[in-house]
Amino acid sequence: MIQLSQYEAVIFDMDGVLIDSEPLWKIAMEEVFHSLGSKLTKADFQKTVGLRIDEVVHFWNHQENWGVENEKDVEEDIILKMISLISENAQPLEGVIETLDFLKSKGLKIGLGTSSSSRLIHVVLTELNIRHYFDYTHSAETEAFGKPHPAVYLTVADQLKVKPNKCLVIEDSFNGVIAGLAAKMKVVCIPEKTHFPNPRLAVADFQFVTMTEFLLEIQK
Repeated sequence: MIQLSQYEAVIFDMDGVLIDSEPLWKIAMEEVFHSLGSKLTKADFQKTVGLRIDEVVHFWNHQENWGVENEKDVEEDIILKMISLISENAQPLEGVIETLDFLKSKGLKIGLGTSSSSRLIHVVLTELNIRHYFDYTHSAETEAFGKPHPAVYLTVADQLKVKPNKCLVIEDSFNGVIAGLAAKMKVVCIPEKTHFPNPRLAVADFQFVTMTEFLLEIQK
C-alpha cells in the first residue's frame, strides 16, 4: 500500500508514462534508421527502451556497423520526426490528468525526469497542456549519464529541494525503474503496453496496470 503522506514529491518519467509516445519513437527510429540502410524492426528497439536517443543511435551504429561518423545528425533527424509525430498524435495516457490534479490538490511537489530532450519535453507539455502541474522538469541530455544511472532523478530532487527518500518515481521501463531505485527513491512501475512483458520490472516497489489504478490506490 502506498501512503502518500510519506512523500513530499512525485517525479514522473515522460515517454510511456504521461504520453503514449513509445510507438511514435519506434516509427521515428525505424524510418530514420532505414534511410541508413538498417534492417531493424520495431521489435528490435525493445533492447534500447529507456536510453537517451544519443545512446540508442550509438548502440545501433556499432551493432549494425552503419559506419556513421556524425551520430548527432541521426539524433536530430529522429527528434524532428518525433516533434512532428507528437504534434499530430498527442494524447495523455489514461488517468494522467486526474492523477496530476489529485497530487497538486494534496500539495505535493511534482517533477519530471526523462531521457528525452528538452525540446521534446516542451512539445509534450505544450500539446498535452500540462506544463502548469510541474514544479521542475529535467532532461537527462544534460547529465553525464542517462538512465539507468540515477543522475536525472537526483537532479530533479535537488531542484525540488526534497530528499531522495521522500520522492516517489513513476516509471514504465526497466532502465527507468533501475534509475529510480539507484537514486534511493521508491518506484512505481506502470509498464508501457507496447513493451514485451518484462519479469524484471518486479524489482519496482509498486506495480500497477494503469495510472488510474495507481490513482485509486493513493486516494484511499
